[in-house]
Amino acid sequence: MRPHDIETFKALEESLHRPEIRKSPDKLRALLADGFVEFGSSGGVYGKEHVIAALTEETAAGNVPPSITAHDFALRTIAKDTVLLTYRSVRRLTETDPERHALRSSLWQLVDGRWQMIFHQGTVIPSR
Repeated sequence: MRPHDIETFKALEESLHRPEIRKSPDKLRALLADGFVEFGSSGGVYGKEHVIAALTEETAAGNVPPSITAHDFALRTIAKDTVLLTYRSVRRLTETDPERHALRSSLWQLVDGRWQMIFHQGTVIPSR
């Protein structure tokens, strides 16, 4: 099994942090697999359409999308068509809000010739 390029998955993951992607249901549907599931940092379990609705609402007219930075990426190949990407994120809703740190993990799978996220989990942690 050949190793996968971490930069490919880092770019896919970080694209989901960008406002122009978060506000586009079509772009989100292309990145999230049909059976996508998220275990949210809030403790909720969410499917693809719920996540798409939440992200597009977050970036609706007049709303300022959160600032998200990611670091400490690591990639593990699970199968020839599936990888696990883990990283740390820092999210801030506004410049005056406190930072929210989280450990993140995403499973990406090759579906019909393109990489799609099939699972994501965020766990809030204390800031370093």
